Amino acid sequence: MLDKMTQKLDFHGQALLLRAERQRVLASNIANADTPGYVARDFPFADAMRAARESSAPSTMTAASVSDARHIPLPAATRGGRGDSALGYGLQTAPALDRNTVDMDRERAAFVDNAVHYDATLRFINGNVKTMLSAIQGQ
Repeated sequence: MLDKMTQKLDFHGQALLLRAERQRVLASNIANADTPGYVARDFPFADAMRAARESSAPSTMTAASVSDARHIPLPAATRGGRGDSALGYGLQTAPALDRNTVDMDRERAAFVDNAVHYDATLRFINGNVKTMLSAIQGQ
């Protein structure tokens, strides 16, 4: 019965983890905007969310995917920066003379868009938790 109540929260929890990982990747791109030869990275959020949703079994979130037992493991779809090939390259326009492919306008827009989606997902989770708490308390 508890699974039925928390099923939506699991989905949005996975989305929150993916949004946080994408935010990290976008921040890395912005930080390396002046690094010669740096290639912008990104991952398709919809594909990563679909992969995380399909493999929502605990087998993808093993203790081996974290460096400390107290850390929260990320879904397998986001571990591209850690050796897997899930992390792709960002869209390229024309690279700069130093072969850097970071487009600051695009990266900033993607960063803000992702931050807004992260905040909306977090608010949705908080609203669901408050609703469940008021139902449990009988208010």
